[in-house]
Amino acid sequence: MTALDRYIARLIAVPLISTLIISAMLLVLDRMLRLFDFVASEGGPVSVVWRMLANLLPEYLGLGIPIGLMLGILLAFRRLATTSELDVLRAVGMSYGRMLRVPYMYAVVLAALNLAIVGYIQPYARYNYEGLRFELRTGALGASIKVGEFTNLGDRMTLRIEESRKEGTDLSGIFVSARAPGGDIVSATAEKGQFLRTDDPDVIIFRLTKGTLIHQSPKFNVPRVLTFDAHDLPIDLPRFEQFRQRGERNLELTLPELARIGGDPKASETDRDTSRSAFHFRVVEVATMFLLPLLALALGVPPKRSTSALGVFLSIVMIVTYHKINEYAQSIGSLGRIDPLIALWAPFLVFAGLVLWMYYTIAYVPGGQPIGALERVFAKAWKAIAKRLPGRRRRAASA
Repeated sequence: MTALDRYIARLIAVPLISTLIISAMLLVLDRMLRLFDFVASEGGPVSVVWRMLANLLPEYLGLGIPIGLMLGILLAFRRLATTSELDVLRAVGMSYGRMLRVPYMYAVVLAALNLAIVGYIQPYARYNYEGLRFELRTGALGASIKVGEFTNLGDRMTLRIEESRKEGTDLSGIFVSARAPGGDIVSATAEKGQFLRTDDPDVIIFRLTKGTLIHQSPKFNVPRVLTFDAHDLPIDLPRFEQFRQRGERNLELTLPELARIGGDPKASETDRDTSRSAFHFRVVEVATMFLLPLLALALGVPPKRSTSALGVFLSIVMIVTYHKINEYAQSIGSLGRIDPLIALWAPFLVFAGLVLWMYYTIAYVPGGQPIGALERVFAKAWKAIAKRLPGRRRRAASA
């Protein structure tokens, strides 16, 4: 690798990594607030939020990696152009194709990473995320016991806790009432309590500290009252519904599994269409990454004597719009209205043709600028807006 390649690699690395971190943080923060509300409403521990976000991270990276690659290459070439370094490289005979060597190294590595994420990692992460949601709803994560409310554990026990600290390991203000099969009723109040595991996975021990126990039975004329410093109360855990198997949704299937179902003649037509659509959607998204270096170059080099950032804005609009078109095409293909092969790859060919034309214009047409007309319209519109600004009018009057 030459000094030029290392220089371009450094120019790309900083905005690429920054974009990945910022995009992931924005998406995580947006989902984090909703997850906190969901977990709080279900009464689950706060720690489960971080586990759910970790399982959503591969899904966010599937979109963040292409955007990061695009902006990293675009901003690198924009810097070369605005500092006149690009003119020097072109003057000494350096072609755009030669300068795209390092960007395509990034594209190949990140495309392989993205293929691994969307093809293998994301399906398992999505399944784990849905499993955590299921466990929260059913109470399998301890969400069934809510502070300040009477909670039924099975058919024979009622529990109320006034306060919970340290992720539920330090409980206070406890009331518990349990019924035995013979008609006995045991009620207890305690200052503090703690759940302890046992060797039996279906039974836990509720250790009560400093409380009073009342034992009522048909055999007793008068209920027995006992004060205690410590008392262990066994609790039979309720039976929870088992979570479904992985694969009932296409998001939870890997690429080989989607290909197998899509080509299985024994599968229903709906299953084949949805599996094929999901398969082609993921492959198209990865294949698009090999077009991004060409698009980034075409949009990153502004016209001569211009520092407009229109190309940066347009690049984000184009890649997000194309992603949404692919999502719509996947939906149409899943419904069976259009063959998924045509629904997903036809927009890809149109997008590829547009990108190749833009690259050809800037690389091989003398003075060519693929968005030159948009740059001129943008410049005129900005001048018209600037003239109407109050501060601009005051400066003109004073002059």
